[in-house]
Amino acid sequence: MIALSVNVNKIALIRNSREGNYPSVVHYANTCIAAGANGITVHPRPDQRHIRPRDVIELSELCRSHSAINGTPLEFNIEGNPFAEPLREYPGLLSLVETTRPQQCTLVPDSSEQLTSDHGFDLCTSSEKLRPVISRLQALGVRVSLFMDPDKRQLDLARELGVERIELYTGPYAAAKDKRALFNNYCEASRHATEIGLGVNAGHDLNLHNLGQFATAPGLLEVSIGHALIVDAIEIGLAPAVKAYKALLQKHEN
Repeated sequence: MIALSVNVNKIALIRNSREGNYPSVVHYANTCIAAGANGITVHPRPDQRHIRPRDVIELSELCRSHSAINGTPLEFNIEGNPFAEPLREYPGLLSLVETTRPQQCTLVPDSSEQLTSDHGFDLCTSSEKLRPVISRLQALGVRVSLFMDPDKRQLDLARELGVERIELYTGPYAAAKDKRALFNNYCEASRHATEIGLGVNAGHDLNLHNLGQFATAPGLLEVSIGHALIVDAIEIGLAPAVKAYKALLQKHEN
């Protein structure tokens, strides 16, 4: 089964446009879980443009509570740049992970100036800097995933670092008018990652129109979807949107 982790950043973005806690990120994360989401993803940034440190703690508690009540693990996934400096109330990614102990931490090479993540790690230049970060996270019992482009050589370097998973950056796939050739590249990368012992996640701009094809990529374990799912929720409601993505994954998974 391909797991669906719902990224709730956009709910926090709407909340932050006003004072107070409306809409409540925790409330709507709970709605996603009740509708069948297998996990919740957050991507806190130093500027706190959407998810705030307090949200991370509260969502961690929510996921832990659901897991305890239902006896089924519910994944909490924290994404972010481990090298971003603390800023005001933002204590840094590793501090948040140490406090909340998520099931998974996805390391992403985004900068504060980026509107959103738009490329994977170049491990030819960043492996040695990442190595102690990965060791620190794994010592906490946290599964580590690296945000990566579909490049086999880079995936080999990820395997050498000892991470458990990679998340394929799917922005170029989603943007391509003719997806066939590019999708083949992703399939080859996914197959290669699986063969060398890496679990495969995927995320970025996946939606109800392109996810069906991508769900057939060999070895795919999890997709993290936020922006498109929340946009769909405006039209059909949040719980129906989560159910639609789940149904699509179940229909097309290999």
